[in-house]
Amino acid sequence: MTTKSASKKKNGYRKFWRLGVEEYNTQMFDISPDGELIVREGNFQYNIFDIVKKYGTATEIVFPTIIENRVRDLIETFNAYIKVLGYRGKFYYHYAMKVNQNKEFVLPAVAEGANLDVASANELFLVKRMIEQDKFNSKIRVICNGPKTPKYIELIEELKSKGLIVIPIIEDSVELEHMSKFKGEVGVRVNLDVKVDSHWDKKYNRYGFTEKELLDLGKIRNLSVLHYHISSQIEKIDGMVKPLKRALELFAKLKEKNPGLDTLDIGGGAGVPYEKKKHFYSAKSLIHALVKTAKNHCEKLGIRHPNLITEWGRYVAAPAQITIYKILAEKTVANKGNNKWYVIDGSFMNDLIDTWAIHQKWHVIPVNNMGAKKLEKVWLAGSSCDSDDKYTSGGGYILLPRLVDSDEQYIAFLDTGAYQDSLASHHCLLSSPAKLIAQNGEIKIARRRETSEEVGKMFGW
Repeated sequence: MTTKSASKKKNGYRKFWRLGVEEYNTQMFDISPDGELIVREGNFQYNIFDIVKKYGTATEIVFPTIIENRVRDLIETFNAYIKVLGYRGKFYYHYAMKVNQNKEFVLPAVAEGANLDVASANELFLVKRMIEQDKFNSKIRVICNGPKTPKYIELIEELKSKGLIVIPIIEDSVELEHMSKFKGEVGVRVNLDVKVDSHWDKKYNRYGFTEKELLDLGKIRNLSVLHYHISSQIEKIDGMVKPLKRALELFAKLKEKNPGLDTLDIGGGAGVPYEKKKHFYSAKSLIHALVKTAKNHCEKLGIRHPNLITEWGRYVAAPAQITIYKILAEKTVANKGNNKWYVIDGSFMNDLIDTWAIHQKWHVIPVNNMGAKKLEKVWLAGSSCDSDDKYTSGGGYILLPRLVDSDEQYIAFLDTGAYQDSLASHHCLLSSPAKLIAQNGEIKIARRRETSEEVGKMFGW
């Protein structure tokens, strides 16, 4: 085969598996001449098949460079549009720790200029630990969301007394009373009366004050931030722009009695193209729309441009990890034509719990045999003793290489860096996957695959 025809064939497979496409967050993925999955880090590349052959499966592989690139690009894009459009507020990015608290995610984000958003006393304790170890610049800004337990409030006050810029977001009247003597900046959260298209839209939301309650509060001591979080995985740009306009209108009214109010925190919501099937907005187009809308609406309302905060965690974390499994066996799916079950050496209910909890759809690709000419229509079954431990792509099917054509087959789930670790379990006492860090051309073990003895100890044995 000529070099030209081989390249054309490779590009065809790359297009089929939707690799090398920035719109899908797969620009760093490629296929080797042997049909194996490659992940690039600058001019270095990792052969995923070689890695899992050495370290085994089930395995999660984290790419900190992806986190760094996404945080840097996010901050630079916001600042560029602020300058180009003449927006007079500042931008602060806060990484939402609840998305992934592993230090292999948090530290690369902070290294590129991210501030932090914590949601519990234990997450804030990690910030305290990092500051005590001189890991963080003391000027880092920390937004404190979530219910304020006595332990949480105590830690907020302790870190504020040590000079940390820590801003508690008040969720309700009880927290308002508890924080009435806090000697630092505070924020207040509003439950906007706005509905948008999102995968996780909720009919009822217990967080924050209603719009009427908010305006009835009057003056709030040391109020500097108005915060809202409309939803997660928002599917269209309008779903981010619409609540921004409403929030700015409330901001203008709230500022009449709170002149120190100078910042609008729009929370999370930026989505990730998990399925790689349809057009999804780019971060550049989303950020342009947000800054332009904020500027125009502020001038319409006759108010000073507020500083802007985003807490986009999924956007940064999800593409930075892939999860690898080996196919153990196959069997025909009863009453489903020629579809096959492929049984993996891991568990969706344990390792990728959103598969079961919210019917998350993933982009699943082979790690080896990516150039296979014949593919099988398959559903995937986990290794736990539970009929719900499965992935059926929403009732459709996944195309994967036939097992009869290969001695072994590995598969990769993309975009698994958000939420899956903190939600993981040990159903049927299965071990958690090993976690590897791929950085600077090296592979390091962050977490070894648990032994039977280690799992047993968790349950008192």
